[in-house]
Amino acid sequence: MSPPTPRLRRALLVLTAVLAAQLCALTPLPAAAHARAETAAPADTTRAHADGPAGWTARPAGPGADRDARPYVYLEGTPGTALQDRLAVTNSGRDPLTVRLRGDGRAGAWIGFAADTVTVPARTRAEVPLALTVPPDAVPGDASGWVVADDGDEEIRVPVRVRIGGPTLAALTVEDVEISGGTIRYALVNRGNAMLEPRLEVRADGMFGTLLDRPERPLPLELAPGRRVERTEPWPDAPLLDTVTVRLRVTAPGGARDEAEASATYVPVAPAVGAGLLVLGALALLGSGAYRRRRVRPGDPEPAAAESADDRRPTTETRPSVKAGPLVKAGAES
Repeated sequence: MSPPTPRLRRALLVLTAVLAAQLCALTPLPAAAHARAETAAPADTTRAHADGPAGWTARPAGPGADRDARPYVYLEGTPGTALQDRLAVTNSGRDPLTVRLRGDGRAGAWIGFAADTVTVPARTRAEVPLALTVPPDAVPGDASGWVVADDGDEEIRVPVRVRIGGPTLAALTVEDVEISGGTIRYALVNRGNAMLEPRLEVRADGMFGTLLDRPERPLPLELAPGRRVERTEPWPDAPLLDTVTVRLRVTAPGGARDEAEASATYVPVAPAVGAGLLVLGALALLGSGAYRRRRVRPGDPEPAAAESADDRRPTTETRPSVKAGPLVKAGAES
């Protein structure tokens, strides 16, 4: 077999590179390579308040035996009204404590304090009045924020909930659904003006039937109006070889609901590489055959090196035959 020309070798290299790129695109990367931390929910969706540094606490104040028992500040009012509450700062240490107070978040920006800086003596509890003024143009629904107490080294964030009177709209969307190995990624967005507690249903269908069917369940978060949260759904038993379509369905009280889907193709690494090598071998054989056919064409004289053994035998020259005439004797006639 004659060696391929440089031009043919370059063509084979290009085909090899293209096939390798396609194999990499079809092969799902390990879930660990795509591992991404789920967006952490703010403090008001995971706990009522931080435990805080040792020696002092900050919590909503409460009367009588239930004082400091509220998990967050909760207020209700219509646009343009001023709402009152109190924050309790307790210093259980042996030295005086000085903290600065500020609001954070949408509802936190509406809060004013009787004093922005408070000094609490040792083993003493102090209550700081606060006032929350709902803007006249506030949209009816729910708003959230925090009261932040900071001693210069550490801080405590106290959640604040505000229910604004008027008609409410519950609207929820699920967006940017993506399948990456054994992980399903998606985003939830609160498009309305009410606080939402979403519920999620997951279903995945392949070429031969249903692969995943998780019934509706509540998610561990509260979605404030206008807030977007990116989340992940684990799928440890994702298929090795299949074409799947994943559908997500989300709902929330108040009639909010939405659906979204995404598709992906799973191809195992080892079989894909083996198939690729077979294709490359076939391409090499085809290329060599084409090269030989191009070098040897019908009607072209055979190269000297290609002569057969019979062609190399000495040949006998054929001469025209001479017809013998009558024999004439030399000499005199008798």
